[in-house]
Amino acid sequence: MSPNASMTSTAPNAPTVQIVSTRPFDGQRPGTSGLRKKVTVFQQPHYLENFVQALFDILPEQVGTLAGQTLVVGGDGRFHNRVAVQAILKMAAANGVGRVMVGRGGLLSTPAASAVIRRHGAYGGIILSASHNPGGPDGDFGIKYNIANGGPAPEKITEAIYARTRDIAGYRTLEGAADLDLDRLGTTALAGMTVEVIDPVADYAELMEKLFDFDAMRAWFARGGRMRMDSMGAISGPYARAVLEGLLGAPNGTVVNGEPLEDFGGHHPDPNPAHATELIAAMSGAGAPDFGAASDGDADRNMILGRDFVVTPSDSLALLAAHATKVPGYRDGLAGIARSMPTSQAADVVAQALGIPAWETPTGWKFFGNLLDAGRATLCGEESYGTGSNHVREKDGLWAILFWLNLLAATGESVESLVRAHWKRFGRHYYSRHDWEGIPTERADALMAALREQLPTLAGRRFGALEIAQADDFSYTDPVDGSVSSRQGVRLILAGGSRVVFRLSGTGTEGATLRVYLERFEPADGDHDRPTQDALADLIALADTVARIRELSGQTAPTVIT
Repeated sequence: MSPNASMTSTAPNAPTVQIVSTRPFDGQRPGTSGLRKKVTVFQQPHYLENFVQALFDILPEQVGTLAGQTLVVGGDGRFHNRVAVQAILKMAAANGVGRVMVGRGGLLSTPAASAVIRRHGAYGGIILSASHNPGGPDGDFGIKYNIANGGPAPEKITEAIYARTRDIAGYRTLEGAADLDLDRLGTTALAGMTVEVIDPVADYAELMEKLFDFDAMRAWFARGGRMRMDSMGAISGPYARAVLEGLLGAPNGTVVNGEPLEDFGGHHPDPNPAHATELIAAMSGAGAPDFGAASDGDADRNMILGRDFVVTPSDSLALLAAHATKVPGYRDGLAGIARSMPTSQAADVVAQALGIPAWETPTGWKFFGNLLDAGRATLCGEESYGTGSNHVREKDGLWAILFWLNLLAATGESVESLVRAHWKRFGRHYYSRHDWEGIPTERADALMAALREQLPTLAGRRFGALEIAQADDFSYTDPVDGSVSSRQGVRLILAGGSRVVFRLSGTGTEGATLRVYLERFEPADGDHDRPTQDALADLIALADTVARIRELSGQTAPTVIT
């Protein structure tokens, strides 16, 4: 903020720009997807405002003037969302933003926010979400900035925000401004700034109609196809109801847990086998629906199920790529496929068969943005239940679910038959992730440091029948802008192509989470029916031996296995 900033007003009783004195807070560095902390941390006086002002302070130098620009604002509806939206609107007006487009009720799913930014040529957007993390007064909250392409801010922006948070002394807001009515569509003025409350679903639903064969999907439901979509008490509910039950004619009740709740109805809104147990139970048995799906807190993740059959995210990405030309939006083929480094290599095999590039990036959707913008990739995905394409610059849960539904309608096959046919053609990549959550940070850092110290000596070492062919700390050079991201995770690549990957997650809010990724390839003519953890047993043992996980973490078993 300029030291010469002054108070302004437009009328005697109009809101005035106020400069509120503040002090820096420790630890406001954004992680892989923004700043995430406990709600109680964000509720501290000035905490949210410091971060938002730091953002507004650095944007003119990093991106261009804020004056007169359009900003998109919305979130997943978790506890503290409405309070935060009102604070951001007042700060945006005080900092000279020309127009804010905000979802009705302060709601916008993360992929929908990206779609709105792109469609309306916005300067950028502020998204309020802690994604798949729990909500409620004792849960988590988050904030991130998305740039004009609709994607997460690159590291040069997030690092500039963090640097500014460390020396901030004041923030701009409006004194005397009442909260706005966010539940009624339309426009209003706030101290010279236009606030437009928009239908949070409309732009997104229109985009989906352009990508998928809605007639074929309507026919699938009309023929008696049955689906269960679990929105886990989160933001995908209004989108799924509008598209599935509204536009596609799915029976009422197809979408369950479809009302966005501040605490997600007590759900942990993370669509994986550990937390989507209600959906898995509903998809079991001869009378179960044909197709099951779930999405997370901010609707950017997806889980795909058939009857008594769970699809891994890595297999989902590979299968969508293999069948992409069956879907109208991808009928002309793919420019390339991008995956995060810990995601299985199943998509690489498909890319090789299609004769297109396969890109391996660090974890974090922002790394896909350059590839998508440059036309070097069309589909992208992460093992953490995130899949997307060049239609927006975020992962997109409902988009992936509609892609699968379109394939079911186009092929007449079941989820399981599609996946088994894929394995018969490309082989199966047995895959699992073991999360060791809540490790004291110093212990987690020491574990990774000890692992990195071993790297020069690991290649060539044998562990029973397994031999480590390569051991490294993944580094990525962006092929578009040349930026380098180092220390992105330790990889143990075994003879024959199996892998073990170790990295610390940047999405938690308490302690540290060690993620261990395990992958074993079974060729097309191999055994595709082994229980996953049995197929990976020797890799699990190797991971614990090399990294001394139990000894150095102080824990006896993974917290979550997916």
